[in-house]
Amino acid sequence: MAITSIYLRNKSINRSKVRLFLGKLYFTVRRYLGWFFVKSTRYAVTLQTDKLPFNVAYHSTPLYRHLRNVDMWLQQNKITNLKLATTKINGLILKPGETFSIWRLVGKPTKTKGFTEGMVLKNGTFVPGIGGGLCQLSNLIYWMTLHTPLQVTERWRHTHDVFPDANRVQPFGSGATIVYNYIDLQIKNDTQHTFQLLLHLGESDLAGAWQCEHELTPKYEVYESEHVITQEWWGGYMRHNVIKRKVFDLEDNLISDDFITENHAIMMYEPMLAEAIESV
Repeated sequence: MAITSIYLRNKSINRSKVRLFLGKLYFTVRRYLGWFFVKSTRYAVTLQTDKLPFNVAYHSTPLYRHLRNVDMWLQQNKITNLKLATTKINGLILKPGETFSIWRLVGKPTKTKGFTEGMVLKNGTFVPGIGGGLCQLSNLIYWMTLHTPLQVTERWRHTHDVFPDANRVQPFGSGATIVYNYIDLQIKNDTQHTFQLLLHLGESDLAGAWQCEHELTPKYEVYESEHVITQEWWGGYMRHNVIKRKVFDLEDNLISDDFITENHAIMMYEPMLAEAIESV
């Protein structure tokens, strides 16, 4: 699994608008060139309504969270954005040798396409943004993919830890942030089998599954290690951990225990346990 984001050891850096614009333009153009002119990567584009027979991984996440100082209309608009995005991806066939790119399929979220202002995390605070909330989709797909033999070739970690651990069912740092189009989630099928990505938006949850044409024997356990909270020189706190994965055979024999990625994020809430803090 690739680690593609930068380790933050201090608080967010404020850069000039010109520098931000030029940087975004450079990386956006570079991404377009990669999509359409780099022949070594074959991107998956086929959608299929017939479901492949064998389930490999399944997960669901709630659509609504009660967040302090965040208007609920932002989360309601998020659902509109998720509906538009999932229709572009649901049923995707990922053949051997192909790569899935979330942004190449969804395209740029714009008002003309029906996308609305959802919740966007920017510099440690929530702001309205067109297409906001789509990180829930990338988080879901990334987490499911960790429970398959598919290879994550591009994943960007969140720079901020938004939610306390209450009701958290996944380890901290097990998501993937996306920003059109240069911060993407890409997954390659290096196996000999064809996979299919299924997504469903219910009344209260976003659910997804990876299906396969053949039944696969390995089982996966994704877990965190080396978790620590540090107090930084600028007064805030950062949270760090390592995500690892155990692979078992059908008889529960351990096949491998592998490093997946590491996470370093600025905490948007006060640590609940003072004794967990280690001063830098």
